[in-house]
Amino acid sequence: MPFQKPGDYGTNKDGSRNQEYCRHCFQGGRFLDDCLTVQEKIEKNVTIAVKMGMPEETARHMSATLLPKLKRWKKG
Repeated sequence: MPFQKPGDYGTNKDGSRNQEYCRHCFQGGRFLDDCLTVQEKIEKNVTIAVKMGMPEETARHMSATLLPKLKRWKKG
């Protein structure tokens, strides 16, 4: 999710703005869907993006390219 305004950012445990994750993923210092695998998160994001009008191929490419690079999903 592009961060376009302050309300787009997630929040840390102390309520401060988190610079890495959006409000749909991270609130109060925790991931909202921490039970999902990266592949499940990609599918969830694609579904949401398509509902918002993004072509599925574009949404899939963006999600599959960006999500695995986030610190949350990096291995090791």
